[in-house]
Order: sequence, then structure tokens, then C-alpha cells
Amino acid sequence: MSDTITIESELKKSYLEYSLSVIIGRAIPDVRDGLKPVHRRILYAMHDLGNSYNRAYKKSARVVGDVIGKYHPHGDSAVYDALVRLAQDFSMRDMLVDGQGNFGSIDGDSAAAMRYTEVRMARLTSEFLGDIDKNTVDFRPNYDNSLQEPEVLPTKVPNLLLNGTAGIAVGMATNIPPHNLGELVDGTVHLLDNPDCEIEDLMQFIKGPDFPTGALVYGGQGLRDAYTTGRGSIRMRGVVEVEEHNKGKKQSIVIREIPYALNKSSLVEKIAQLVHDKKIEGVSDLRDESDRRGIRVVIDLKRGAIPDIIINALYKYTPLETSFGINMMAVVGKRPMLLNLKSVLEYFLEHRREVVIRRTRFDLDKAERRVHVLEGLRIAVDNIDEVVKLIRASASVEEARTNLMERFELSEIQAKAILDMRLQKLTGLERDKLLEELAELMKKIEYYRSILENEDVLKSVIRQELVEIKEGYATPRKSQLLAHDPSSIDIEDLIADDEAVITLSKRGYIKRVPLSNYTAQRRGGKGIAGVQTGDGDFIHTFLLTTNHQFLLLFTNFGKMFKIKAHQVPEGSRYAKGAHVANLLPLDKDEYIATALSLREFDADRYFLFATRKGMIKRTSMEQYQNCRTTGIKAVNLKDGDELMMVTEVNPEADAMLITRDGTAIRFNIKDARPMGRATAGVKGIALRGDDEVVSLVVSGDSERQEVLTVSEGGFGKRTHIEQYRVQSRGGKGILNMRLTSKTGKVLGANLVNESDEAILLTSGNKIIRMKVSEISLTRGRATQGVRLVRMDEKNAVVGFDLVRDDGLNETEEN
Repeated sequence: MSDTITIESELKKSYLEYSLSVIIGRAIPDVRDGLKPVHRRILYAMHDLGNSYNRAYKKSARVVGDVIGKYHPHGDSAVYDALVRLAQDFSMRDMLVDGQGNFGSIDGDSAAAMRYTEVRMARLTSEFLGDIDKNTVDFRPNYDNSLQEPEVLPTKVPNLLLNGTAGIAVGMATNIPPHNLGELVDGTVHLLDNPDCEIEDLMQFIKGPDFPTGALVYGGQGLRDAYTTGRGSIRMRGVVEVEEHNKGKKQSIVIREIPYALNKSSLVEKIAQLVHDKKIEGVSDLRDESDRRGIRVVIDLKRGAIPDIIINALYKYTPLETSFGINMMAVVGKRPMLLNLKSVLEYFLEHRREVVIRRTRFDLDKAERRVHVLEGLRIAVDNIDEVVKLIRASASVEEARTNLMERFELSEIQAKAILDMRLQKLTGLERDKLLEELAELMKKIEYYRSILENEDVLKSVIRQELVEIKEGYATPRKSQLLAHDPSSIDIEDLIADDEAVITLSKRGYIKRVPLSNYTAQRRGGKGIAGVQTGDGDFIHTFLLTTNHQFLLLFTNFGKMFKIKAHQVPEGSRYAKGAHVANLLPLDKDEYIATALSLREFDADRYFLFATRKGMIKRTSMEQYQNCRTTGIKAVNLKDGDELMMVTEVNPEADAMLITRDGTAIRFNIKDARPMGRATAGVKGIALRGDDEVVSLVVSGDSERQEVLTVSEGGFGKRTHIEQYRVQSRGGKGILNMRLTSKTGKVLGANLVNESDEAILLTSGNKIIRMKVSEISLTRGRATQGVRLVRMDEKNAVVGFDLVRDDGLNETEEN
């Protein structure tokens, strides 16, 4: 009865064998030559074909056929894909195959069929296979025992780190980045001379990965972890440039280098999608102008867009910045091991020692055999007459050989060489050559023996060959190493804190104009209200700020958004600006009620909030310091209420609430005690019926002591603030304006002086601008005022604001 085998044990055994086969025979490279079996077989097959760098190209199909027929019994497409990668300058830091034809592109295009492309070994590859015929490495039978193939190549190049590798096996993976050959040689030579050196010492020479596609590389602690433990992560960034056109009036962002292994076409598609989804603002055009000279992806910017902000968005939202996870797994003695930087180089040097020693022994043995033969020939030449006589007296070759061996005490090899010697060797010149060759061989033998017997000489040979590799093949670094984490660089470091003017129109269009576009003017000039806003719109808010200050935007829904001033798109005086909805995630029917500029959130400074339903709230600015990109709740609102206005206040000042039905209340701000951020506040005025607050006026400005009230019917009145007595908050207030059918309801009010100007917007989209001094100052408070604009019954005043006399005027642009 046969032995019983359990399924469990058989599965374990079979899966373990399969795992080891994948690890050793497919996915993980050998630490010595840095090659996986398929790559090693490709290079050896090309060597066997004589397909070297200084000979003609051969069809790729010929090479692939030899590989799968002799050494690698797998699919031809898998072998061809591996061959193609060895010939791609965007995949290999130093290509091992010189290809002729279409070998794919960085856009992900496939290579042409193998019957169309041609290959030969690159010049560097000859250093991988040099001395392979001198018994430098072990050979093993191929898959059908009909041929021999090398277990490893006798490479002089530290290829595991030079070109890197990536592979997924069973239960493990490897991902090693490429490096610069010159740096690798310097580090390897340092380790050869200083075996006890630390990894930190090696990092002085091997500074970090060097990718074939260039890009910026930041290693930091992640790179140190990778070099010391075998695992770590580094960050890669594409290289961008800003180009200016039309004398600086237009700008473009040009991507010149991209991270390693990134598909360029997918990057362009990602950028286009982000522009379409408005996650990246300010882009007018996107095109790929890459050619054989290099990568060139051009992003044209709209006028006023800040390149640094868009570049920051590209790094944040696209693979233009990505991470590379390093996992230095390699096969060491038929076992997968996680290696650090020093151990990788140590195993490579150990391999080089073995190769040099085996090569030296081979050369020594060959030289000694040749010396042995030459010694016999020299004896024959010195005794040529006797040798000739002895040979002529012999009946056969075997007898002659025996007689020579006995007479001159020669070996069989020497006797055979004498018998095979041509007569021309008997000339004097040939005899001199023989003696020279013998002397030269004796020197070589002495040198070979010194290599085998003296460790210092062995090291000098290895060192010299490494230096020759560097001198012959090293190229300048392609990837630039960053000393600091790029994410730690604040975008503001790239933007000057210049003064700027932020304007927000009634319909929500916002823009930023450099203060240099304005010049001081005399009174009565054009003023800042000369900006272009479009039909039926006018400037609602004007802020003088700097690029680094915070811009606080409060909406009618009681939310606050915080952005930096430089994030507002820049525009000229002819530009309408961008709608604020493109900058903020506003809900339907939500709009900006108030915009304020602020540099610091001081605990002893306060905001005063006023709502349509007469609620007020005083809160420390410190409460609003932390704000999410989606905004925060600035004030709790009751159902049907809206935030009407927010302003910075001095607790010593007075505030006035102006209502739609013509009442007003003046109270001291101290009456509103400080409260938390997400609170509803306290009652500022007791409203009658469906009355609502239309304006908040804060006194304290010594230059503005008059209250200008405007009604929907086009009437207005200017009253000194002292006409309004101070009351306790929460009362019903006093009469502010006597309303009639002609005047209509109160539209709004503000503190003014005679040098200010008023702007009125009618429902017919007409804008009326007038000087405040043209409106007479009333002696009484409870009056209807004077007519400011004549309208028919169908129209009404729907917007009212002031233009302060700030002494600024927009300059003409070239």
C-alpha cells in the first residue's frame, strides 16, 4: 500500500516551492549584479549572439527568440517587454540596451512589434559581461540541460542601485530607486578603503536617488530610514518654470521634468480635469509641446493669476508631486533579504573580490601553462642541432616525443610543443621574441600572485576598475536634491507683502489691484469708484490691505471664510474680477455681507455683528483664528434671520442700528458683553411688526459725525449724530426718518462727511453718484429729507454705498 499524503502538507510544500520560485527566479533581483533572471538571460543571449555595442543591430525578435529558446521558457511578450524597458531612457538611469526604432514613450505608448525594432548591447553593458569567459562566475544547466547559463554576471557596475528595480513576489516586494553612477562609485571606493565606515559617511557620497526623468527629490528622514533600515519614503516633485510673454503681460507655467514612472499624458488629463472642475483657477489654456528635446507641458495663465498659487495647487492635487516608497529587498545567497545601503555595497564588493580572484587565477593558470611551454621551446632553441638529430633518428612522433622528454627532462606538453614548432622560430629575431614573451609572462605571473596573496593589491585592482567605470560612463546628476521639505515652504515666501486694494462689488465680483496702480490725487478727482464693474453693479466694499493679510468674508447665512489677500485674483481697472463663488463654497442665495482685512487675531479686539432681526453680538477676534476651508459658523441665526453687517469696534464707542421703517437706536457697545463664537447674541433693538435692520453705524470716527439716511424712493437726509441720544440696547429706539408714500422705506444709512460721495443703484440698473455736500444738513431728526434722484413709480433705489475720499486714483495702464 502506497504512503498517504495529506492535502494540507502537499499544499504547504507546493506553495512554498512556488513562492521560492517566484522570489528567486522571477521577481527579486540578485544583490550582486542587480538583475532579475529575465534581464540576465537577455544580456547573456545578446553576448552569445555577438550583439555587442560596436557591431550591427539585430532584430529584437532574434534576441527574444534566443532568450526563450535557450534560457527562458516563457512568453515572448514578457521577454520583449523586459527587453524594451532596458532600452527606455525614461525607465533606466543608464540604459543597458541600445535600441533602434519605436520603444514606447513616457506617455504610456507601447513599443512597436519586435519584428520592427532592432537592438544591441549598450556600451555600459560590456562591463557587465567582461571576463565572463574566464571562469569568473558559476554556470548552471538551462531549463532542458542542453546549455549552460550564468548564475550571475561578473559586473563591474553596482547595478542594483544604479538602475534600481521594482518587483512583486509572493508575500514580499522590492522597490529600489535608481542612483547616479559617479556617486555610487565614490561611495563604493570609500567603503573599500574604510570597511568600518558608517552609513552616514556613505551618504556624504551617495546623496540620494537620481531618476532618469530628473525632477526634484526630497529625502529627509525617509531617505535616512531607507539607507539605514532598507525601508523609507522620499518625495519627488516635477520641475516647473514661469515664462513671460508680451513684455510680462502674459505668463505661462511650463512643466519641464516630471516624477519617475509618471505617465505624462495622464498628468495632463488630470490637470485638465482639475481646471474643468474649477479646483485650479486662473488657467486659460493647456497644451503638451513635448518633443525629442524634452518634456514641455505649457499652462497659459489668465491675466492677474498668480503663478505660485497655481504651481502650489498642481503639487497638491496632481501627481506632479508624489512619493517613492523604498524597499531594498534583494536575493542574497538564494535567500531574499532586506538590505541597507552599506550591506548592498558590501555584497557588491564581495562579488567583485570573488570575480577578480577567479579571473586572476584563470589568468595565472593560463600564464603558467604558457611559461611552461616557452621554457621547453627555449631549451629546444638552445640545443637545436641535437634536437633535430634526435627527431630525425626517431621512427615515429611518439618515439621522438619520448626521446625528447628523456634527453632534456621535458614534460609531454613541452615535447609536443617542440615537435609542433615551425622552422621560423629558429631565426634570431624569433628567438628574441620568445625570450621577451617569457620575461613579460614572468612579470604577469608575479603580479597575479601578488593579487592573490596581498589584500592591498587586490583592493587596488578593484578600486582602479571602479574608477575607470566612473571615468568612462558616469554622467551628471539629473535629479536635483532639495535640502528642505518642499511642503514646509510657505507659498507666501514666494509672494511679496506688497500693498493692494481689494474691491468687492454689489453683485459679488472680487479682485485685487496692486496699490502701485493708484496715485494720490486732489479732491474732486475721478477716485477709486472709477473701476469697471459692469451694468447695474458698483463697488460695495473697498479694502486697503497687503498680500499677506487675512481677508475675512462674512456671509448673510452667518458663516465666515478666511483666505489670504494674495489668493484673490489680481485684475486691472478694466477687469470685472472673479465672482466670489469661484473662491468660496457658497450655498444657493448665499452672498458676502461684509469683507474685512486683518493681520492678527488679537484677543483684546472685537467684532460687532448685527442681524436683520435686530440681534447684535460682540466677540473677541481670537475666536475666529482657526477657520476651515469650508468656513465656520460666525454667529447663530434664528429662523428667517440674516447676518446684515460685521465691523471691528472699540468698546468705548457707540453703535447705531437703523431700521427699514425709519427708526434708529444708539447705544454704548459696552452694553453688549463679549460672547463666544457660535452664539446668537443679544437683542439690539426691539422691532415692530415686520420691521428689520438695514444698517449698522459705529461712531468714533472724529471726521465723520453725520448720519446719511437714504430711502427706496430716492430721498435722503443728513443729520448730525448728536441728534440721536444714547439709549440702552434692546429698546424700540427713536424716529430716524419720517416716511411717506413718496419716500418709501429706508434703504440704508452710513456715517459721512462733506468730502465723501454717495452711490445709488436703481432697479432700472442706473447708477447715480453725487457729493454728500450737495445734500443739505437737516436741523431736525424726524424729517423726510430731500429728493436725491427722480424716478418713476416703477423704479426704486435698491443699492446704496459710499465712496470715501481716500486720495487715491487709478493710474493709466500702458
